[in-house]
Amino acid sequence: MTALTQFDRLEAPGLWRASPEAQRQNVVVSIGDATLTVTDTSERPLSHWSLPALVRLNPGKLPALYAPTAEGDAGETLEIDDRDMIAAIEKLRAAIERGRPRSGRLRLVVTLGMVALMGTLALTWLPDALVRQTVSVLPEVTRSAVGQKLLVRVRRVAGAPCAAPAGRAAMTKLARRVLGTDAGRVVVLSAGVTHADHLPGGIILINRALVEDYEEPDVAAGFILAEDLRARRNDPMLALLEHAGTLATAKLLTTGKIAEEVLDSYAEVLLTTAPEPLPDEALLARFSEAGLRSTPYAFALDQTGETVLGLIEADPVPVSAAEPLLPDADWISLQGICTG
Repeated sequence: MTALTQFDRLEAPGLWRASPEAQRQNVVVSIGDATLTVTDTSERPLSHWSLPALVRLNPGKLPALYAPTAEGDAGETLEIDDRDMIAAIEKLRAAIERGRPRSGRLRLVVTLGMVALMGTLALTWLPDALVRQTVSVLPEVTRSAVGQKLLVRVRRVAGAPCAAPAGRAAMTKLARRVLGTDAGRVVVLSAGVTHADHLPGGIILINRALVEDYEEPDVAAGFILAEDLRARRNDPMLALLEHAGTLATAKLLTTGKIAEEVLDSYAEVLLTTAPEPLPDEALLARFSEAGLRSTPYAFALDQTGETVLGLIEADPVPVSAAEPLLPDADWISLQGICTG
């Protein structure tokens, strides 16, 4: 969007209403390359608008009132009184309007040309290339939004995540101890996953047994670290889009949205597919980097130790040098995360 080259990323407060019946909500509005994103005060995405489709409902008046499309998109609106943000949006809308073809014949020619181009690409461009291109350019806000939508579908099978406040706070501490300050969200489920799994947007799922059936947090920590390693080795968005197919991938690339039925289908696949095996060398390197014992994780995978002997014999942290991952009070809170 060359019309806004002076704005790398512009943010401002606003009032967002999901529908005419909904209450207005304080939000943060940000402009990216081609999208307008609405997030709540906790930075959770609420809506994702295409800037070329944006419509102002009250031209010349303040505060400015916008809708995502000319049709109003079921009454969704956004109210902004920040003059810099309004000026940026209006400048972009004016640039888009100037670029629209004025002649019906020209519009037809352009449309036919685009159809012909899309047809050629559909026949000559490998779907795999489209998937990888889409994954490489997806912003984090889109990944987070997709991950949250997938989590909603996982909940239909697994039930509501365990959410005792003290337990959630303890899980946040454990995740940061294992993965550092940029750790994503770790969700404890009562069912649905055997041990652990992961979603786009940095979401890691673990079964409640990993915190309830063991005497130390090292087991849960090991599975969190392993899932983070899987997500780093193979982008979870790549697996989703390979399942979704070319049309769904193209829609996500152009609109930032993915069909609900695609997410429903992928959630079923996700919960019924065995996790990708991880090589001992890669696992041990991550355990060493995090200063974690690999032995508790290994025995949780195989109580006999026969198939995980490499993780046991090459444990990077001896028992004598190991330090508690959580204070006792936090560990007790974490063990009760599903009962609070």
